[in-house]
Amino acid sequence: MPVPRKFDRRPPERDQTRINDRIRVPEVRLIGDDGKQVGVVKTSEALVYAQERDLDLVEVAPDARPPVVRVLDYSKYKYEQAQKQKAARRHQQQITVREIKFRPKIAQNDYDTKKGHVARFLRHRDKVKITIMFRGREVTHPERGTALLDRLASELSDIGVVEQSPVQDGRNMTMLLAPSKAVLAGEKDGHQEKATDEDTPTEEALTDSGDTTGEAPADETPEAPADETPEAPADETPEPGENGQLDDEAAVSRPRGAAA
Repeated sequence: MPVPRKFDRRPPERDQTRINDRIRVPEVRLIGDDGKQVGVVKTSEALVYAQERDLDLVEVAPDARPPVVRVLDYSKYKYEQAQKQKAARRHQQQITVREIKFRPKIAQNDYDTKKGHVARFLRHRDKVKITIMFRGREVTHPERGTALLDRLASELSDIGVVEQSPVQDGRNMTMLLAPSKAVLAGEKDGHQEKATDEDTPTEEALTDSGDTTGEAPADETPEAPADETPEAPADETPEPGENGQLDDEAAVSRPRGAAA
């Protein structure tokens, strides 16, 4: 575990490159500031050669016999070396090893869930270590663990390859899966994104097919019927009967104060 910088009491690492007066060998092979080889000269003469050009004498090949030195600007040289190392780290692919643990008598739902985790790790270009844990007398039946690992490898064969075959170590059996070439090339991820785009219907397709799912329906509230209050019938006074009197119904319906 790396020590945090604020608690690290070790002295900073010193630059091991020897320049100018730190070069102690009697003679060196000198390369000029133009990149051409001057030849084998004494160290003092090489140092004077560099000082006349207001540059540094840098040892670039200390293991050679005699050591190779070059006349250049050391600050610029350090900057260029740092940029090269940064570019190398940028292009370097870092592999992470994940671990998923199974039991020999794992239920189907748990198996499907853990298989999904393994598939997700492989699509993220990580290696996955599959561990089968045996308990008690289960260790006497290693074929169950081997069958489970073989089943998992066959179901994930399109995105993962077996980098290390099942190996039993005590009460555990392990297998290492690595992402397939298709995943490393990005074909699987691109295929899934393309399929997702094709499955999603466009707005024009929804309009043409008449499918308005997800859209609020138009306001089609039925209009209230018009006020059709029936009109009062006209005052039709019934004619008197033969005996000159109104019928009982007419007498009841005749308004008060009306003449007989």
